[in-house]
Order: sequence, then structure tokens, then C-alpha cells
Amino acid sequence: MPSLKLSDAALDARLRLIVESYRRLTGKELVPSVGAMWNAPFAIVAHGTEADPVFFYGNEYALRCFEMDFDEFTCLPSRLSAEPMAQESREKALRKVAEQGYIDGYSGMRIAKSGRRFMIADCTIWNLEDAAGAYQGQAAVFVISP
Repeated sequence: MPSLKLSDAALDARLRLIVESYRRLTGKELVPSVGAMWNAPFAIVAHGTEADPVFFYGNEYALRCFEMDFDEFTCLPSRLSAEPMAQESREKALRKVAEQGYIDGYSGMRIAKSGRRFMIADCTIWNLEDAAGAYQGQAAVFVISP
């Protein structure tokens, strides 16, 4: 994993937050363990609570999709993962997630660093909430549509 230090306590806590929030909201297991997130056969991404939220995590599948390394991806405002014309649809979905806790079945066009477009499918987006219910960001899991 490029520069990803799973021993880092802050990152460990955020990875657990992704898995535990998913379980709380959907009643399902995202991965068998936090350690399995990096190599999962689907993308897992998450952004924080900044005014213009920035990704703080993308697993290996996601990094391949977006053609970035971990350091590049974790500097990317999440809105820039979609082309300008697709950002309104993305924002609408994120507002729905903020209201409902999570959504299933989302799909949308995304853009890689090279400019290559790709369609994400079977996407679940959920709020990241700590055990006390405090909002910590949002996460998504998806696959690439053929």
C-alpha cells in the first residue's frame, strides 16, 4: 500500500468508522475485517467534513479507477471525482444520504486523472457517524459498470 500506514492510530480509527457506520446503517458487513478493505474487489472511498470535502481514503480498486496514488487521491476534493456536468446529480445523491443515512443503487459517471470517464454502479453511499452519532463525513462503495 503506497504510503498508507495501517498502524497509524488516526487512520485506523477512520477505517473502523467506515466499517462500523456501514454496519449500523445497512445491517450488513462491508468487509470481513478492516484489514480487508485495501484489497476488496470493489471500490471503497470516504471523505471528511471540510467545507469542500476531501477524500481521506480510497482503497486499491478505487485508486486504479481514478488513476491516482494514495497521496494524490487523499488531496482530491470529492466533488472533483465527477465531471462538472455530473456534479449536480452527485450533490443531489449526497443530500439524500445526509437526510436518510444511506442510499443504495446509485450510479453515475466519474472521471479519472487522465480524463477517462467511467460509470460507477451498484453504489451505496452512507454517512460516517461515530458511536455517539456525530457526523464525520460520507463513504461509498461501488464497482465499475462494464
